[in-house]
Amino acid sequence: MKLKQLTITILTFCVASFSGIKAASAASFSVIADGLYNAGGLSFSPDGDLYVTEAGIGGSGACVPPASGQGDSLCYGTSGAVTKIENGKTERILTGLPSLALPDGTGAAGPRDIKFDATGKPYVLIGYGANPVFRDRNLGYTDLGKIIAPDFKTNSWASIADLANYELANNPDSGDVGSNPLGFAIDGNKLVAVDAGANNLLSVNADGSNLQAIVAFPQDILTNPVFPPSGTPSNEPAQVPSQGEEVQSQFASQPVPSSVTKGPDGAYYISQFTGFPFPEGGAKIYKVGADGKPTVYADGFTQLTDLEFDTEGNLYALQYANQSAWKGDFDGSVIKIAADGTRTTLLSGNGLESPSALTIGADGAVYVTNRGDRPGLGQVLRIENVKSVPEPSSALGILAISAFGVGWLHKRRATKPPINGAVVLK
Repeated sequence: MKLKQLTITILTFCVASFSGIKAASAASFSVIADGLYNAGGLSFSPDGDLYVTEAGIGGSGACVPPASGQGDSLCYGTSGAVTKIENGKTERILTGLPSLALPDGTGAAGPRDIKFDATGKPYVLIGYGANPVFRDRNLGYTDLGKIIAPDFKTNSWASIADLANYELANNPDSGDVGSNPLGFAIDGNKLVAVDAGANNLLSVNADGSNLQAIVAFPQDILTNPVFPPSGTPSNEPAQVPSQGEEVQSQFASQPVPSSVTKGPDGAYYISQFTGFPFPEGGAKIYKVGADGKPTVYADGFTQLTDLEFDTEGNLYALQYANQSAWKGDFDGSVIKIAADGTRTTLLSGNGLESPSALTIGADGAVYVTNRGDRPGLGQVLRIENVKSVPEPSSALGILAISAFGVGWLHKRRATKPPINGAVVLK
């Protein structure tokens, strides 16, 4: 097997397997938007309207090879968009944005995240998901792999920072060259972003100056990792062990950072999706303070896709599935982490499937992009009516639940709708 990696679009884990969990909870949700195409990040503007990115379905333009060099190419189109949700209605208010996707519209890289600064000015992060050497050479000038500043009134935008080109020129982690920006945060006059393909955290001034890497995240060394069985369907066949192939007892896996948010303490908190073979319970939340060094804030998760703090200092973590994705079950979870470390699952499964991003509304509700990797089937959910329920108390019950976690399968089984919550990474 090659050590090439994948991640989500965009982005769980059954709660009883977490260390330190005290309670779980059951919640209901309402669908406030549907019919979205590879829905990604979402954010409220200062005027209270909710905006969500759609990575699109690529198009019939030129193509680039996938990050691993195997499988179908990703082809270019202008099907990316930003959609506004207001009073129960959706409207695409920014269209024609760049998009890359597999032939069936899955695996999309395009608009991945949106944020508003204190003045209400929007910024949008555009993913890429391949080796940046091919971007300009194969596709010509596009804004893939960049942060842009859109003007919704004129359906236009200006390029602010080229994250993919930074990886090509600098390669801070000294690994394979690849770029797939997935999430960012605004910190005063700075934009702070994670590049899941480059495995780093970057900072750039809002005017585009002083683009630099803050930190490159270390590889994880897995002991006795669990791989998909031989013959498992995959768009990346080199990831699946061949019949009779000896499975390594020690395996280097890329970190794959998927989102960043600023905490009440001023530090940056970064979610980890993890790379192949996407170990269950192997994902961490990193904390990066003023010294620029990453420390582990919390661990024991599986394939995290997003993080967000509420006004009381609770951290909400979003997980992509409750089993290894190559097992074919894509129920996800929203987990609340209190300042004392207590973890409470607000929603697990029951309609929450392969979620990609979340945000907290002024009403205290949690808003989630659901089915974020299924073109035409994406939703935005409003999670509400949270109440506590007891956790399983027996060791047997905990062991049974903790057997479930998240992995990643780039291409779905034929019995499931097409999905790719992750964009191709290295």
